[in-house]
Amino acid sequence: MHKAVISGTGLYTPANSISNDELVESFNAYVQQFNAANAAAIGRGEVEALTESSSAFIERASGIKSRFVIDKDGILDPQRMVPRIPERSNEQWGILCEMAVAAAQEALARAGKTAADIDGVIVACSNLQRAYPAVAIEVQAALGIQGFGYDMNVACSSATFGLQAATNAVQLGQARAILMVNPEICTGHLNFRDRDSHFIFGDACTAVIVERADLATSVQQFDIVSSKLITQFSNNIRNNLGFLNRAEQEGEKGMAAADKLFVQEGRKVFKEVCPMVAELIAAHLAENQLNVGDVKRFWLHQANLNMNLLIARKLLGRDAEPGEAPVILDSYANTSSAGSVIALHKHQDDLPSGALGVLSSFGAGYSIGSVILRKR
Repeated sequence: MHKAVISGTGLYTPANSISNDELVESFNAYVQQFNAANAAAIGRGEVEALTESSSAFIERASGIKSRFVIDKDGILDPQRMVPRIPERSNEQWGILCEMAVAAAQEALARAGKTAADIDGVIVACSNLQRAYPAVAIEVQAALGIQGFGYDMNVACSSATFGLQAATNAVQLGQARAILMVNPEICTGHLNFRDRDSHFIFGDACTAVIVERADLATSVQQFDIVSSKLITQFSNNIRNNLGFLNRAEQEGEKGMAAADKLFVQEGRKVFKEVCPMVAELIAAHLAENQLNVGDVKRFWLHQANLNMNLLIARKLLGRDAEPGEAPVILDSYANTSSAGSVIALHKHQDDLPSGALGVLSSFGAGYSIGSVILRKR
Protein backbone atom coordinates (compact mmCIF):
# COMPACT_ATOMS: atom_id res chain seq x y z
CA MET A 1 0.00 0.00 0.00
CA HIS A 2 1.22 3.46 -0.94
CA LYS A 3 0.49 6.59 1.05
CA ALA A 4 -1.62 9.12 -0.89
CA VAL A 5 -1.48 12.88 -0.70
CA ILE A 6 -3.18 15.85 -2.30
CA SER A 7 -0.30 17.70 -3.91
CA GLY A 8 -2.10 20.35 -5.95
CA THR A 9 -5.45 22.03 -6.48
CA GLY A 10 -6.74 24.19 -9.31
CA LEU A 11 -9.70 26.44 -10.04
CA TYR A 12 -11.37 27.75 -13.19
CA THR A 13 -13.65 30.73 -12.61
CA PRO A 14 -15.80 32.03 -15.51
CA ALA A 15 -15.27 35.64 -16.54
CA ASN A 16 -18.91 36.67 -16.06
CA SER A 17 -20.55 37.40 -12.71
CA ILE A 18 -24.20 38.13 -11.92
CA SER A 19 -25.11 40.10 -8.81
CA ASN A 20 -28.31 39.51 -6.87
CA ASP A 21 -29.62 42.87 -8.05
CA GLU A 22 -29.10 41.93 -11.71
CA LEU A 23 -30.72 38.53 -11.25
CA VAL A 24 -33.70 40.01 -9.41
CA GLU A 25 -34.24 42.68 -12.07
CA SER A 26 -34.48 39.98 -14.74
CA PHE A 27 -36.68 37.70 -12.64
CA ASN A 28 -39.07 40.46 -11.67
CA ALA A 29 -39.37 41.59 -15.31
CA TYR A 30 -40.42 38.03 -16.17
CA VAL A 31 -42.92 37.98 -13.29
CA GLN A 32 -44.47 41.26 -14.38
CA GLN A 33 -44.78 40.05 -17.99
CA PHE A 34 -46.32 36.75 -16.87
CA ASN A 35 -48.84 38.38 -14.55
CA ALA A 36 -49.83 40.93 -17.21
CA ALA A 37 -50.25 38.26 -19.89
CA ASN A 38 -52.36 36.11 -17.56
CA ALA A 39 -54.24 38.89 -15.79
CA ALA A 40 -57.70 37.63 -16.78
CA ALA A 41 -57.01 34.03 -15.74
CA ILE A 42 -55.42 35.25 -12.50
CA GLY A 43 -58.53 37.35 -11.82
CA ARG A 44 -60.76 34.26 -12.31
CA GLY A 45 -58.58 32.23 -9.97
CA GLU A 46 -57.51 29.85 -12.75
CA VAL A 47 -53.83 30.83 -12.66
CA GLU A 48 -51.79 31.77 -9.62
CA ALA A 49 -50.00 35.09 -9.83
CA LEU A 50 -46.23 34.96 -9.53
CA THR A 51 -44.43 36.77 -6.69
CA GLU A 52 -41.44 39.01 -7.27
CA SER A 53 -38.06 38.30 -5.69
CA SER A 54 -35.58 40.60 -3.94
CA SER A 55 -31.87 40.73 -3.20
CA ALA A 56 -32.61 40.88 0.53
CA PHE A 57 -34.66 37.68 0.31
CA ILE A 58 -31.89 35.88 -1.59
CA GLU A 59 -29.14 36.86 0.82
CA ARG A 60 -31.27 36.07 3.88
CA ALA A 61 -32.26 32.66 2.50
CA SER A 62 -28.84 31.58 1.24
CA GLY A 63 -25.99 33.95 2.03
CA ILE A 64 -25.38 34.34 -1.73
CA LYS A 65 -24.55 37.80 -3.07
CA SER A 66 -23.39 36.95 -6.61
CA ARG A 67 -22.40 34.03 -8.82
CA PHE A 68 -19.99 33.37 -11.71
CA VAL A 69 -21.60 32.05 -14.89
CA ILE A 70 -20.52 30.74 -18.28
CA ASP A 71 -23.07 32.99 -20.02
CA LYS A 72 -24.68 36.08 -18.55
CA ASP A 73 -26.81 37.57 -21.32
CA GLY A 74 -29.00 34.51 -21.89
CA ILE A 75 -29.73 34.13 -18.18
CA LEU A 76 -30.68 37.78 -17.72
CA ASP A 77 -32.90 37.93 -20.83
CA PRO A 78 -36.49 37.76 -19.42
CA GLN A 79 -37.64 36.19 -22.67
CA ARG A 80 -35.09 33.38 -22.40
CA MET A 81 -33.64 32.92 -18.86
CA VAL A 82 -31.32 30.11 -19.99
CA PRO A 83 -27.57 30.42 -20.63
CA ARG A 84 -26.55 30.56 -24.29
CA ILE A 85 -23.96 27.85 -24.87
CA PRO A 86 -23.63 27.06 -28.58
CA GLU A 87 -23.23 23.39 -29.44
CA ARG A 88 -19.73 22.55 -30.63
CA SER A 89 -18.74 20.19 -33.38
CA ASN A 90 -17.45 16.74 -32.50
CA GLU A 91 -14.00 17.88 -33.64
CA GLN A 92 -13.84 20.59 -30.96
CA TRP A 93 -13.10 20.11 -27.28
CA GLY A 94 -16.35 20.31 -25.31
CA ILE A 95 -17.01 23.11 -22.85
CA LEU A 96 -16.70 20.84 -19.80
CA CYS A 97 -13.38 19.60 -21.15
CA GLU A 98 -12.22 23.18 -21.69
CA MET A 99 -13.09 24.11 -18.10
CA ALA A 100 -11.46 20.96 -16.75
CA VAL A 101 -8.23 21.59 -18.66
CA ALA A 102 -7.98 25.15 -17.28
CA ALA A 103 -8.42 23.99 -13.68
CA ALA A 104 -6.13 20.99 -14.24
CA GLN A 105 -3.30 23.13 -15.55
CA GLU A 106 -3.25 25.15 -12.32
CA ALA A 107 -3.42 21.97 -10.22
CA LEU A 108 -0.53 20.45 -12.16
CA ALA A 109 1.53 23.60 -11.75
CA ARG A 110 0.93 23.71 -8.00
CA ALA A 111 1.82 20.02 -7.76
CA GLY A 112 4.93 20.49 -9.87
CA LYS A 113 3.75 17.81 -12.28
CA THR A 114 3.18 17.40 -16.00
CA ALA A 115 0.75 15.26 -17.96
CA ALA A 116 3.44 12.56 -18.14
CA ASP A 117 3.19 12.12 -14.36
CA ILE A 118 -0.57 11.42 -14.37
CA ASP A 119 -1.95 7.93 -14.94
CA GLY A 120 -5.68 8.52 -14.69
CA VAL A 121 -8.43 11.15 -14.94
CA ILE A 122 -11.70 11.17 -13.03
CA VAL A 123 -14.38 13.69 -14.00
CA ALA A 124 -16.74 13.87 -11.03
CA CYS A 125 -19.65 16.31 -11.34
CA SER A 126 -23.40 16.72 -11.12
CA ASN A 127 -24.32 17.23 -14.76
CA LEU A 128 -22.38 15.77 -17.65
CA GLN A 129 -23.07 17.25 -21.06
CA ARG A 130 -23.46 13.86 -22.74
CA ALA A 131 -23.78 10.18 -22.01
CA TYR A 132 -20.65 9.08 -23.90
CA PRO A 133 -17.80 9.13 -24.69
CA ALA A 134 -16.70 9.94 -21.16
CA VAL A 135 -15.71 13.57 -20.64
CA ALA A 136 -12.76 12.26 -18.60
CA ILE A 137 -11.34 10.54 -21.67
CA GLU A 138 -11.72 13.80 -23.61
CA VAL A 139 -9.87 15.67 -20.85
CA GLN A 140 -7.20 12.98 -20.89
CA ALA A 141 -6.72 13.47 -24.62
CA ALA A 142 -6.70 17.27 -24.39
CA LEU A 143 -3.96 17.18 -21.76
CA GLY A 144 -1.98 14.35 -23.41
CA ILE A 145 -2.30 11.99 -20.45
CA GLN A 146 -1.61 8.29 -20.93
CA GLY A 147 -3.61 5.78 -18.90
CA PHE A 148 -7.35 5.75 -18.19
CA GLY A 149 -10.28 8.05 -17.51
CA TYR A 150 -13.88 7.75 -16.40
CA ASP A 151 -16.84 9.88 -15.35
CA MET A 152 -18.82 9.62 -12.13
CA ASN A 153 -21.83 11.41 -10.68
CA VAL A 154 -22.88 11.59 -7.04
CA ALA A 155 -24.38 15.07 -7.41
CA CYS A 156 -22.90 17.65 -5.02
CA SER A 157 -20.83 14.94 -3.30
CA SER A 158 -19.07 13.97 -6.51
CA ALA A 159 -15.74 15.53 -5.47
CA THR A 160 -15.41 13.68 -2.17
CA PHE A 161 -16.50 10.41 -3.76
CA GLY A 162 -14.04 11.10 -6.60
CA LEU A 163 -11.28 11.75 -4.08
CA GLN A 164 -11.88 8.39 -2.46
CA ALA A 165 -11.73 6.66 -5.86
CA ALA A 166 -8.51 8.51 -6.71
CA THR A 167 -6.99 7.70 -3.33
CA ASN A 168 -7.82 4.02 -3.68
CA ALA A 169 -6.16 3.87 -7.10
CA VAL A 170 -2.98 5.48 -5.76
CA GLN A 171 -2.86 3.44 -2.58
CA LEU A 172 -3.30 0.17 -4.47
CA GLY A 173 -0.57 1.02 -6.96
CA GLN A 174 -2.94 1.29 -9.91
CA ALA A 175 -1.67 4.83 -10.62
CA ARG A 176 1.18 7.08 -9.56
CA ALA A 177 -1.12 10.08 -9.66
CA ILE A 178 -4.76 10.80 -10.49
CA LEU A 179 -6.26 14.04 -11.77
CA MET A 180 -9.76 14.49 -10.33
CA VAL A 181 -11.76 17.36 -11.87
CA ASN A 182 -15.20 18.83 -11.18
CA PRO A 183 -16.53 20.88 -14.12
CA GLU A 184 -19.90 22.31 -13.12
CA ILE A 185 -22.21 24.34 -15.36
CA CYS A 186 -24.98 24.39 -12.79
CA THR A 187 -26.81 27.24 -14.51
CA GLY A 188 -27.64 24.86 -17.35
CA HIS A 189 -30.01 22.83 -15.15
CA LEU A 190 -31.38 25.69 -13.03
CA ASN A 191 -34.93 26.97 -13.47
CA PHE A 192 -34.43 30.73 -13.48
CA ARG A 193 -38.21 31.20 -13.41
CA ASP A 194 -38.60 29.56 -10.00
CA ARG A 195 -38.50 32.13 -7.19
CA ASP A 196 -37.40 29.60 -4.57
CA SER A 197 -34.32 28.43 -6.47
CA HIS A 198 -33.45 30.86 -9.30
CA PHE A 199 -30.53 32.30 -7.30
CA ILE A 200 -28.91 29.11 -5.99
CA PHE A 201 -26.28 28.06 -8.53
CA GLY A 202 -23.18 29.34 -10.28
CA ASP A 203 -20.59 27.81 -12.61
CA ALA A 204 -16.97 26.81 -11.91
CA CYS A 205 -14.49 23.94 -12.19
CA THR A 206 -12.01 22.58 -9.66
CA ALA A 207 -9.16 20.10 -10.00
CA VAL A 208 -7.19 18.02 -7.49
CA ILE A 209 -3.99 16.01 -7.95
CA VAL A 210 -3.84 12.89 -5.78
CA GLU A 211 -0.47 11.14 -5.90
CA ARG A 212 1.92 8.84 -4.09
CA ALA A 213 3.51 10.60 -1.12
CA ASP A 214 6.99 9.34 -2.01
CA LEU A 215 6.72 11.00 -5.42
CA ALA A 216 5.20 14.32 -4.28
CA THR A 217 7.41 17.40 -4.41
CA SER A 218 5.03 20.34 -4.06
CA VAL A 219 5.20 22.91 -1.27
CA GLN A 220 1.54 22.50 -0.29
CA GLN A 221 0.65 18.87 0.47
CA PHE A 222 -2.01 17.14 2.50
CA ASP A 223 -1.91 13.57 3.73
CA ILE A 224 -5.22 11.88 2.97
CA VAL A 225 -5.81 10.42 6.43
CA SER A 226 -9.17 8.79 5.72
CA SER A 227 -12.40 9.14 3.78
CA LYS A 228 -15.92 8.12 4.72
CA LEU A 229 -18.97 8.09 2.45
CA ILE A 230 -22.66 7.50 2.99
CA THR A 231 -25.76 7.55 0.79
CA GLN A 232 -29.44 7.45 1.70
CA PHE A 233 -32.11 7.63 -0.99
CA SER A 234 -34.28 10.74 -1.04
CA ASN A 235 -36.40 12.52 -3.65
CA ASN A 236 -36.02 15.88 -1.92
CA ILE A 237 -33.35 16.98 -4.43
CA ARG A 238 -33.92 15.72 -7.94
CA ASN A 239 -33.34 16.30 -11.65
CA ASN A 240 -35.21 13.95 -13.99
CA LEU A 241 -33.58 14.95 -17.26
CA GLY A 242 -32.18 11.95 -19.11
CA PHE A 243 -32.06 10.08 -22.40
CA LEU A 244 -35.28 8.17 -21.64
CA ASN A 245 -37.27 11.43 -21.61
CA ARG A 246 -37.64 11.21 -25.40
CA ALA A 247 -39.37 7.84 -24.95
CA GLU A 248 -42.12 9.31 -22.79
CA GLN A 249 -45.61 9.58 -24.21
CA GLU A 250 -45.51 13.37 -23.79
CA GLY A 251 -42.49 13.66 -26.08
CA GLU A 252 -41.11 17.19 -26.29
CA LYS A 253 -43.59 18.45 -23.68
CA GLY A 254 -42.24 15.91 -21.21
CA MET A 255 -38.65 16.95 -21.86
CA ALA A 256 -39.55 20.58 -21.16
CA ALA A 257 -41.35 19.87 -17.87
CA ALA A 258 -40.14 21.65 -14.72
CA ASP A 259 -38.93 18.44 -13.09
CA LYS A 260 -36.39 18.00 -15.90
CA LEU A 261 -34.49 20.81 -14.17
CA PHE A 262 -33.23 21.16 -10.60
CA VAL A 263 -36.02 20.81 -8.02
CA GLN A 264 -35.80 20.48 -4.26
CA GLU A 265 -37.79 20.55 -1.06
CA GLY A 266 -35.48 23.05 0.60
CA ARG A 267 -36.87 22.96 4.13
CA LYS A 268 -36.84 19.17 4.23
CA VAL A 269 -33.26 19.08 2.93
CA PHE A 270 -32.14 21.56 5.59
CA LYS A 271 -33.85 19.66 8.39
CA GLU A 272 -32.66 16.21 7.32
CA VAL A 273 -29.19 16.76 5.88
CA CYS A 274 -27.58 19.06 8.48
CA PRO A 275 -27.67 16.53 11.34
CA MET A 276 -26.59 13.73 8.99
CA VAL A 277 -23.49 15.68 7.93
CA ALA A 278 -22.50 16.62 11.48
CA GLU A 279 -23.00 13.05 12.69
CA LEU A 280 -20.96 11.57 9.82
CA ILE A 281 -18.02 13.96 10.32
CA ALA A 282 -18.03 13.43 14.10
CA ALA A 283 -18.16 9.64 13.70
CA HIS A 284 -15.43 9.74 11.05
CA LEU A 285 -13.10 11.71 13.31
CA ALA A 286 -13.81 9.39 16.25
CA GLU A 287 -13.03 6.32 14.12
CA ASN A 288 -9.59 7.85 13.50
CA GLN A 289 -9.04 8.70 17.19
CA LEU A 290 -9.36 12.41 16.46
CA ASN A 291 -11.39 15.02 18.30
CA VAL A 292 -13.50 17.66 16.62
CA GLY A 293 -11.46 20.22 18.55
CA ASP A 294 -8.32 19.00 16.77
CA VAL A 295 -9.67 20.18 13.39
CA LYS A 296 -8.37 23.58 12.36
CA ARG A 297 -10.48 23.95 9.22
CA PHE A 298 -13.72 22.60 7.81
CA TRP A 299 -14.03 22.97 4.03
CA LEU A 300 -17.76 22.37 3.76
CA HIS A 301 -19.97 22.07 0.69
CA GLN A 302 -21.04 25.56 -0.32
CA ALA A 303 -24.79 25.21 -0.76
CA ASN A 304 -26.32 27.47 1.84
CA LEU A 305 -24.75 29.65 4.52
CA ASN A 306 -27.35 28.73 7.12
CA MET A 307 -26.66 25.03 6.59
CA ASN A 308 -22.93 25.51 7.05
CA LEU A 309 -23.39 27.61 10.16
CA LEU A 310 -25.65 24.97 11.69
CA ILE A 311 -23.35 22.05 10.80
CA ALA A 312 -20.34 23.83 12.31
CA ARG A 313 -22.34 24.67 15.43
CA LYS A 314 -23.44 21.05 15.85
CA LEU A 315 -19.85 19.86 15.48
CA LEU A 316 -18.11 22.47 17.61
CA GLY A 317 -20.82 23.13 20.18
CA ARG A 318 -20.45 26.83 19.36
CA ASP A 319 -20.40 29.17 16.39
CA ALA A 320 -17.36 28.69 14.16
CA GLU A 321 -14.65 31.31 14.42
CA PRO A 322 -13.69 33.22 11.24
CA GLY A 323 -11.49 30.95 9.17
CA GLU A 324 -12.60 27.68 10.78
CA ALA A 325 -15.27 27.06 8.14
CA PRO A 326 -14.46 29.41 5.24
CA VAL A 327 -17.29 30.60 3.00
CA ILE A 328 -16.97 31.21 -0.73
CA LEU A 329 -20.63 30.84 -1.77
CA ASP A 330 -21.24 34.56 -1.20
CA SER A 331 -19.42 35.24 -4.48
CA TYR A 332 -19.57 31.80 -6.19
CA ALA A 333 -23.03 30.61 -5.05
CA ASN A 334 -23.60 26.85 -5.03
CA THR A 335 -21.23 25.27 -7.56
CA SER A 336 -22.27 21.72 -6.65
CA SER A 337 -19.28 19.35 -6.40
CA ALA A 338 -16.78 22.17 -6.92
CA GLY A 339 -17.81 24.21 -3.87
CA SER A 340 -15.93 22.47 -1.07
CA VAL A 341 -12.83 22.20 -3.28
CA ILE A 342 -12.98 25.94 -4.04
CA ALA A 343 -12.97 26.52 -0.27
CA LEU A 344 -9.95 24.20 0.05
CA HIS A 345 -8.15 25.83 -2.87
CA LYS A 346 -8.60 29.36 -1.52
CA HIS A 347 -8.11 28.61 2.18
CA GLN A 348 -5.22 26.16 2.60
CA ASP A 349 -1.87 27.92 2.24
CA ASP A 350 -1.96 29.54 5.68
CA LEU A 351 -2.29 26.25 7.60
CA PRO A 352 0.84 25.11 9.46
CA SER A 353 2.40 21.69 9.10
CA GLY A 354 0.45 19.08 11.03
CA ALA A 355 -2.86 20.98 10.93
CA LEU A 356 -5.97 18.84 10.48
CA GLY A 357 -8.81 19.70 8.13
CA VAL A 358 -12.01 18.05 6.95
CA LEU A 359 -13.32 18.36 3.39
CA SER A 360 -17.01 17.52 3.31
CA SER A 361 -19.73 17.58 0.69
CA PHE A 362 -23.43 16.73 0.79
CA GLY A 363 -26.31 16.79 -1.62
CA ALA A 364 -28.78 14.85 -3.72
CA GLY A 365 -29.02 11.18 -3.01
CA TYR A 366 -28.79 11.96 -0.17
CA SER A 367 -25.01 11.64 -0.47
CA ILE A 368 -22.42 12.78 2.06
CA GLY A 369 -18.64 12.56 1.93
CA SER A 370 -15.99 13.33 4.54
CA VAL A 371 -12.24 13.43 3.82
CA ILE A 372 -9.81 14.00 6.69
CA LEU A 373 -6.63 15.82 5.62
CA ARG A 374 -3.41 16.61 7.49
CA LYS A 375 -1.07 19.37 6.26
CA ARG A 376 2.43 18.00 5.62
